[in-house]
Amino acid sequence: MSELISGKVIGASINEELRKEVDQLKTNGIEPCLAVVLVGEDPASEVYVRNKKRTCGEIGIRSIGHDLPASTTQEELEKLIQSLNDDPAVHGILCQFPLPEKLDETRVILTISPDKDVDGLHPLNAGLIAMGQAKFISCTPYGVLQMLKRSRISTSGKNVVVLGRSNLVGRP
Repeated sequence: MSELISGKVIGASINEELRKEVDQLKTNGIEPCLAVVLVGEDPASEVYVRNKKRTCGEIGIRSIGHDLPASTTQEELEKLIQSLNDDPAVHGILCQFPLPEKLDETRVILTISPDKDVDGLHPLNAGLIAMGQAKFISCTPYGVLQMLKRSRISTSGKNVVVLGRSNLVGRP
């Protein structure tokens, strides 16, 4: 038996919960801030980044966009990320992948502080996920788990197929 799950309804509920959490943080003098780094002009990446920034605004998180040209060097990108790591006003860093081919994504992931790695890609965070002690979980797998949980669908004892092999979805 199959069941259709509305991601929009569940997403709206999650966003409302997050809005309340963000309001509480602001009451305590903390303004959550996400730095989003986009290198190049990949149309799909531009859409993803635009949606992430919009959602941040809807729930009250300040987002700072760093849109860099495809000509950006590895050193320039790592220097920017290090400055975001060092900025106490920035609580999370998201570097939109894929990067232009000349850039080393692994080096970029290793440059992002594990404490600000909201995608959970840094090896320290990936290891914590594997140990069941996740600090950050990539949004797509987390969203799927929330949809199942909030729809009261148990996966216990069931076969599940995950299509894809990306670090964000297929592997965690």
